[in-house]
Amino acid sequence: MKTNKPNNRPSFTLIEVMVVVVIIGILATIIVPRIMDKPGQARTQKAQSDIQTISAALDLYKLDKFNYPTTNEGLDALVQDYLSKKPTDPWGKDYYYLSPGENGDFDLYSLGADNRIGGKDENTDINNWE
Repeated sequence: MKTNKPNNRPSFTLIEVMVVVVIIGILATIIVPRIMDKPGQARTQKAQSDIQTISAALDLYKLDKFNYPTTNEGLDALVQDYLSKKPTDPWGKDYYYLSPGENGDFDLYSLGADNRIGGKDENTDINNWE
């Protein structure tokens, strides 16, 4: 025979739940803006990494062919033998390539999110000579 016993398990009061919700809200207002800035930094770092990878592929091309692809040949010359596809920057634009370059054997760069020379943060230019 079952008897109706009161539930002796501890439970949260409405006030305690509201305090936790307020604390989570405060933490979210502090943390979310910091997290929202990270995609721009991640894209910039990916562009830097891409430029290093493409530069290495260009060096391999030079070892095989004894010179870098011309500006007219561009990065398309690397596809199949050195890269699986023509690289684009994290903003979906082609990397700029000049050979011979103004800053070395070749110049390889992205103009950042705004696709303009200069800029700061996500709009900064990323290149192989700095």
